Amino acid sequence: MLGIDFSELAVILVVALIVIGPERLPKVARACGHLLGRAQRFIKGVKADISRDMAVEEIRQFRQDMQQAANSAEQAMMHATQTIDQQALQLNGFVSQPDKTITQPVQEQPAHIAQ
Repeated sequence: MLGIDFSELAVILVVALIVIGPERLPKVARACGHLLGRAQRFIKGVKADISRDMAVEEIRQFRQDMQQAANSAEQAMMHATQTIDQQALQLNGFVSQPDKTITQPVQEQPAHIAQ
């Protein structure tokens, strides 16, 4: 736990028994137990707070990454839409202008070449 062996703990208890006395030792031991429990709960609470803060930061980073990916996808879609619109306008321009080769009258070939 804290690097205290059983023999060291026994010496500490014997000294506490002599210094505090047998009548007050149970009360002091109980108070020490309560303080130790409070300290453990406090440490556990601090660890939980740190874990929660780390999770919140990870969620913020994930949200930021997703926002950047969404913006990138939106820009790609806008670029693709502009390209498609430009190609559609070009196609409409080709369709609306009649081809000169189609509108010119067909010349008949001389009979001797056709045979």
